Amino acid sequence: MRDHLRFLNAGNVGPFTLDGTRTYLVGTKSVAMIDPGPDVGDHVRALAMAVESVTELKILLTHGHPDHAAAVGSVAQAVTRHAAERASAGSSDRFSMSVWGPKGVAGVDHVLADGDLVVTDVGSLIALHTPGHTREHLCFHWERQDALFVGDLLLGEGDTTWVAEYEGCVADYLDSLARLRSLGLKLIYPAHGAPLEDPTNALDRFESHRRERIAQVAAALADHPGADAARLLEVVYGDTLPKGMRAPALQSLGALLEYVRSVVEH
Repeated sequence: MRDHLRFLNAGNVGPFTLDGTRTYLVGTKSVAMIDPGPDVGDHVRALAMAVESVTELKILLTHGHPDHAAAVGSVAQAVTRHAAERASAGSSDRFSMSVWGPKGVAGVDHVLADGDLVVTDVGSLIALHTPGHTREHLCFHWERQDALFVGDLLLGEGDTTWVAEYEGCVADYLDSLARLRSLGLKLIYPAHGAPLEDPTNALDRFESHRRERIAQVAAALADHPGADAARLLEVVYGDTLPKGMRAPALQSLGALLEYVRSVVEH
């Protein structure tokens, strides 16, 4: 990546995190650190070292899940300690740090609303409220680069992300995808997986998957009106569920059922 955009990977590999959480650093001296990630010692130390020469640090959170936000306190402490050490060694550089993110997320001291700007020395990041993965989820639009830091709204591979956390999440998710289409993006940076270099294709892929699941759930309900959740799970997913994913799939099915029934009622 260019000098004004870097990422460090926390290495927390898993079925939902892929190769781990990517913490993005945007800027050179006035820097935005997007999603410090899980509270993993090596990752925290690497982040603190990566920003030890900056004069202004704004830590941005897309949402409150631990794999994105748990390290915020440890990173803040480490960065503050490094700044104090530089000052005691005679450095005249002034340093400031703040934590920005959605309302209700722990550690945030600057609450971001839709449309708010976060200034760096390589352009502003525009906060976009994009619920679906979580109710409070934000993306950050780097307008100067026609790029988007998308958090967990999209992943860097595959065609699905976690959308099952709250009532109305599926409808919100589809609305958020539609909003992203209007931005004219050239590049999307997910928190998990490689950058998406064809944003239109990625948005099509993730939306198509969700709408196919919706159609499958609607058909299963029509064909098996008295079926319980376990039976509907079997009808919709068949034998495609990876080992250990039954509980998350049931929760996802519940969100899809809520969406289908809300559409039918209206």
